[in-house]
Amino acid sequence: MQIFWFIPTHGDSRYLGTSEGARHLDHAYLKQVAQAADNLGYEGVLIPTGRSCEDPWVVAASLIPVTQRLKFLVAVRPGLHQPSLAARMAATFDRLSGGRLLINLVTGGDQAELEGDGVFLDHAARYEQSAEFIRIWREVLARSHTGGSFDFEGQHLAVRGAKLLFPPLQQPHPPVYFGGSSEAAHELAAEQVETYLTWGEPPADVARKVADVRARAAKRGRTVRFGIRLHVIVRETEDAAWQAAEDLISRLDDATVVRAQAAFARMDSEGQRRMAALHAGGRKRSRADLEISPNLWAGVGLVRGGAGTALVGDPKTVATRIEEYAALGLDTFVFSGYPHLEEAYRFAELVFPLLPREVRERLPGHAVGGPSGETVANSYVPRASQS
Repeated sequence: MQIFWFIPTHGDSRYLGTSEGARHLDHAYLKQVAQAADNLGYEGVLIPTGRSCEDPWVVAASLIPVTQRLKFLVAVRPGLHQPSLAARMAATFDRLSGGRLLINLVTGGDQAELEGDGVFLDHAARYEQSAEFIRIWREVLARSHTGGSFDFEGQHLAVRGAKLLFPPLQQPHPPVYFGGSSEAAHELAAEQVETYLTWGEPPADVARKVADVRARAAKRGRTVRFGIRLHVIVRETEDAAWQAAEDLISRLDDATVVRAQAAFARMDSEGQRRMAALHAGGRKRSRADLEISPNLWAGVGLVRGGAGTALVGDPKTVATRIEEYAALGLDTFVFSGYPHLEEAYRFAELVFPLLPREVRERLPGHAVGGPSGETVANSYVPRASQS
């Protein structure tokens, strides 16, 4: 099991959809979140991409020298990079970070944003381009270890004699993560990526996606790992957790939700359509309606694109829900919470101790055994609560 956190390069706040309680976004704050994740023992961090975000490669590079073990899941967007250049960037980052790069392949689903970036392909063509892109990228990096070059001519992309002189540390290349809910996305995942990520849907829906991608990969003689992207709202008690969820959307007004949902409806992303369906395009507002599966809450998606669901509950309940997803074959969990700095600590402090022992033993900030907490009366190491 791998536990990741999130770098909020599109902003951070205590309340969704309003500037009230908003947090100033600068490098000092991003560094705090990254160092917290590093010190607490998270495997890595996802850095988002898109015109609403700071550039993920620049942000990730700036965080290399201020972290030690943390891995960076950084976006590559076909259509914005040539694959050979993207391979060179990846190899350089991997070497300079000591092998801490992971790649998040993003095809994009907002047509207006894509056209603003000069990409005018429709959904089907973007996936064709992405498949060609990642094939070239993989081959150029893999062959760099032996000094080989690569020729390719596809429908959208072509290279002749593509090569790298300086290979990445990871062999054959940094692992590729990818998420998508359409048939084309499942085909691409089965054919070319190491880890398939789904947004947080009810377990039965996730199980169907896992089974489909796994079967498609098996036909190609491949195996794929699986993961999930979720927000998390964990508190000492169930009631406190649900109150925190209500507080997160307590400043939202109807006009903001309507504007957000109209923007999401224009996207051609199947994953975004599935997220919107969970809260009926913003029409569901009560806890009873937004709890779409036990402890799985769709309130974040009222105004946030992409991952729109959160696990909500006390530590034991949240840990149980994580284990239920793990039982479906998921081993990578990418979490986030608002605000991201405090919630990184809260989740680690409350949930890490409840994870399987073999997971806890790999968490540098939460090793099994050893003293922790403030010394009592200048004499005694504190013990676990007896309550």
